[in-house]
Amino acid sequence: QVQLVESGGGLVQPGGSLRLSCRASGVIMRFYAMGWYRQAPGKQRELVATITATTTTNYADSVKGRFTISRDNAKNTVYLQMNSLKPEDTAVYYCLLRNTWGQGTQVTVSS
Repeated sequence: QVQLVESGGGLVQPGGSLRLSCRASGVIMRFYAMGWYRQAPGKQRELVATITATTTTNYADSVKGRFTISRDNAKNTVYLQMNSLKPEDTAVYYCLLRNTWGQGTQVTVSS
């Protein structure tokens, strides 16, 4: 059974940084693409970034140049480095592997 556990969320001031982690179990992650999504209150879940098995990356326009997705297959973990955070980045962030979602981690950007 595939399980994904996110961590690293929290409260940060505008302009600050956070690094999210998503650790997979029950699967050999290196064979699969993975993605980060987010859902703000009252809004639909949206794509933030994806990374393929061959490390090709893709980003939403709203985070390009600020966020970086990466993976460490030895640790079965995918990361999302978030810099220059804005209040509009506030959301619950989820990782996705195939059709399995993690439980989410809250990111709040506020002064």
